[in-house]
Amino acid sequence: MIDQVRRLCLGLPEAFEVEAWDHPTFRVGAGKGKIFCIAAADGATISLKADPLEREALLAQGEPFYVPPYVGSKGWVGIRVEDRRTDWKEIAELIATSYCLTAPKRLAETVMKPPSL
Repeated sequence: MIDQVRRLCLGLPEAFEVEAWDHPTFRVGAGKGKIFCIAAADGATISLKADPLEREALLAQGEPFYVPPYVGSKGWVGIRVEDRRTDWKEIAELIATSYCLTAPKRLAETVMKPPSL
């Protein structure tokens, strides 16, 4: 799972990976960057910044969406991606949204479609 998450995140402009808190974090921007995705070490779950209205709708669906610890109160959504029924197209769209909410405007404006596997 982590390889798919990594490919989607690093497929975005100037995105990079930093190991933090024993988890892969995906970032964009100068210096240490701003985090747009946090993955479990094995990639079974990810946490992403979400559009407020979309976040409400995702959480209302229940599984595989949940309020993640630490960042959940800051508008992030957690997603369990270890299930074989995972919709990777939807995950790519959510990763792109998180990236665009976090990235500098000049980079966010270059994202016309989600990254692909």
